[in-house]
Amino acid sequence: MTDPARTRSWRRWLHDHTQHVSLAARISILTTAAVGITLACLSAIIYVSVKSEFTSSVDENLVSRATAAVRAGVVTEADIQGLPEAALLAADVHMAVIEADKDYTGLESFVGRDELAVAAGRQSTSLRTSKIGGTSYRIVAVNAGPGRALVLGQSLANMDAALERLRVVLWTVGAFGVLVAGLLGSVVATSGLRPVRRLTTAVEKVARTEELQPIAVHGRDDLARLTVAYNQMMVALDASQQRQRQLVADAGHELRTPLTSMKTNIELLGQAEARGGMSAAARRELIGDVHAQLDELATLVGDLVELARDAGAPDPEPIDLVDVVETAVERVQRRAPGISMNVQLEPWIVVGESRALERAVTNLLDNAAKWSPPLGEIEVRLRDGVLTVADAGPGINDEDLPHVFDRFYRSRDARRLPGSGLGLAIVAQAAQRHGGTVTASRGPNGGALMTLRIPGQGAVGDDPPRPAPAP
Repeated sequence: MTDPARTRSWRRWLHDHTQHVSLAARISILTTAAVGITLACLSAIIYVSVKSEFTSSVDENLVSRATAAVRAGVVTEADIQGLPEAALLAADVHMAVIEADKDYTGLESFVGRDELAVAAGRQSTSLRTSKIGGTSYRIVAVNAGPGRALVLGQSLANMDAALERLRVVLWTVGAFGVLVAGLLGSVVATSGLRPVRRLTTAVEKVARTEELQPIAVHGRDDLARLTVAYNQMMVALDASQQRQRQLVADAGHELRTPLTSMKTNIELLGQAEARGGMSAAARRELIGDVHAQLDELATLVGDLVELARDAGAPDPEPIDLVDVVETAVERVQRRAPGISMNVQLEPWIVVGESRALERAVTNLLDNAAKWSPPLGEIEVRLRDGVLTVADAGPGINDEDLPHVFDRFYRSRDARRLPGSGLGLAIVAQAAQRHGGTVTASRGPNGGALMTLRIPGQGAVGDDPPRPAPAP
């Protein structure tokens, strides 16, 4: 059994000694090792097969000759009573007739237990290899009658010489094959990894210069696919950087207005204090304006944080969209008590982030409440995963429709109302994060109609549409 500690030690040694080797060198080494192992296995198979074929041929020849000699009556003519060992070395093929009841001490290399067993009739033939005078012999014995056996010995010197030449040839071919495999492996690894080196150079350039430049694609193999994926990643990173720069620029522009207004109001307060103060009404008006600017600034910062939040962080879970809409309706209803909500909802299960969806629905309802007239009505419908919010306001101008979900976009009419221009952008981001869409259009009554589609697992049961709970 393999020692686990020794295996771990070997793996650790292999890792420590190969972690600094280049990929091209590893491929060359692995290619050479694979070819070497393959050639070694093939050489072993060839050698064993040839040796087995040679031995089988010698055995068949010896058995055939011995059997033919017995049938031809050679045994009766060549009855050897006491054959010295020197006589057995006189020719390439040696022959002797042995009897089961005689003693052949000193000739065990030629006449052994197997041959005596054949002579005694316990087996018909025997085959074995023995050393006689330092030379390998293949010895066969066949029964030659009661108590007798004919023994033939065939020298294997020629076969051993041929096998030795075969070993030399196999070693030479194997060494040459390993050398060629190493050279070809190095060439193939060098040329095959050229796209990888080019990609590595491009990545290092990006890390050094921060220039997200794509690289040329050659071929249609896996390395070409890797290059295409790298270029797509560069395009995505460049677009992300552009969005970040635009977000920072737009945020700076939007933050400048409330900060400038607050600075002006504070300076007015300071100047008034230096001149002996101002009236209580003017002071209250100025402080109220500062509070309004602070609220606008807090809202803007909150929207920026929500918009810039990492989209990969949420932990999605099954959510009934009805619960999300009901919570958003309750929240908006408290902020706009003069607006009525006509709500009809059908259950719809989605897998997503409850907080992001609730923020998106709340922003849609806040937008509808902002544009609805006093005592107006907002229609909220949820059917088959499609949420529609229709207000009774003036609607959206045709030139503004393509831009209502852009960051910081505010129409001419919206600039006189409070808001950061990020609410609907947050809705679009939440919809995209959940694989859905959001669109704006004119409603049947002339107001704005917002449509949010969120894919999900469908409705739960056959419950009829239910209105939201009363505020």
